[in-house]
Amino acid sequence: MHVLLTGGAGFIGRHVLAELLTRGHDVRVLDSLRPDVHADGKTASLDGAELIVADVRDPAAVDNALKGVEAVLHLAAKVGLGVAVSDLPDYASSNDAGTAELLAGMARARVTRLTLASSMVVYGEGVGLCAEHGAVRSGPRVESELKQANFEPPCPYCGKPLDTALVGEDVPFDPRNAYASSKVAQEFYAANWARVTAGSAGVLRYHNVYGPGMPRDTPHAGVASIFTSALRNGEAPRVFEDGRMRRDFVHVRDIAAATVAVCEAHTNGVRAFNVGSGTPRTVGDMALALAQALKGPLPIVTGAYRLGDVRHITADVSRLRNELGWAPQVSFEDGMAELAQG
Repeated sequence: MHVLLTGGAGFIGRHVLAELLTRGHDVRVLDSLRPDVHADGKTASLDGAELIVADVRDPAAVDNALKGVEAVLHLAAKVGLGVAVSDLPDYASSNDAGTAELLAGMARARVTRLTLASSMVVYGEGVGLCAEHGAVRSGPRVESELKQANFEPPCPYCGKPLDTALVGEDVPFDPRNAYASSKVAQEFYAANWARVTAGSAGVLRYHNVYGPGMPRDTPHAGVASIFTSALRNGEAPRVFEDGRMRRDFVHVRDIAAATVAVCEAHTNGVRAFNVGSGTPRTVGDMALALAQALKGPLPIVTGAYRLGDVRHITADVSRLRNELGWAPQVSFEDGMAELAQG
């Protein structure tokens, strides 16, 4: 296929590009090289792909990029948590308006196949299990409780701490920060577009992605990158809360393989897919694994917190496994060792 990959010069985008090229697709990359991701406004060569440097919010650039295209993989986005109200306009413009412009261009060009990179952040706290009340959704985190190191979300009915559960794709949205809200909006826009145009939208809700090429020392660096940078500087990784926050850490090559598999196979309607390892780990687990692999100081659990963070969010990836035959190939142990060597 002739594919347009937005955000193809970024961390995940480069791995998706490599996977597309390996599978024999012709690829055009549209990337704005935004300065908060590409500090000098430049990027290393994208061998095997045409690069158009432009913003998805530019209708003329979108129309040009879509010429001759059969399918679109939309990864371009402003990422990161979004900790201040002042961040809201950039998330809304970059992610929501950008996606809307791209979809409008696809309608003009009669391109009917979309693969959208979304995120597990759309679930918020996901689902908790209460011994008395079963599966429940916790309320917003309360700063007065966090200050007292009461980190576990309580049952909204009895107030007891909740056990964790894997989150399936049918769990209702519960966005709790600016980035999450923008991802929910992207998914709704994609569904609107698909209904009007009879297009297909495969939506991938990535969990915590790590691997070679991660951004470092930027506002968009993931926790694995932050820990690795600290250890290489001879510093102990500093872990928020009590270190027991559960996440699903998934290697970027597995993310890329899943993304291209959905692009190739999903051709009808709107379907969301969790993309994760399927094996929950704590943030403290990752910090310790990296400290040991890099032979650095042991992690320091700080008790610090960010109100917009969620406590636990882990994936049920059975839909992607069962419907498309995808399975992660990189183990947590091998992935941590690779980070240490990089």
